[in-house]
Amino acid sequence: MSMLRDLIETIAKAIVEKPEAVHVNEIDSAKTIVLELKVAPEDLGRIIGKEGNRAKAIRTILSAANKDRTKRCILEILS
Repeated sequence: MSMLRDLIETIAKAIVEKPEAVHVNEIDSAKTIVLELKVAPEDLGRIIGKEGNRAKAIRTILSAANKDRTKRCILEILS
């Protein structure tokens, strides 16, 4: 499932001003895949967007890219 991790990392690096600070950790369990996204503190607002619209859009892209429908994919944005 590293394709999903790479996707989130690529999207995040395109949005933030400090792409070197982007880190995505993948936690794979029996029923879910959790992707933890960590960015520089000053880029957190860029990732979330106004009223969370950008974060919702990233999550929508992630769910569309998740071809393995047996596992649910969750994006957590860490502060």
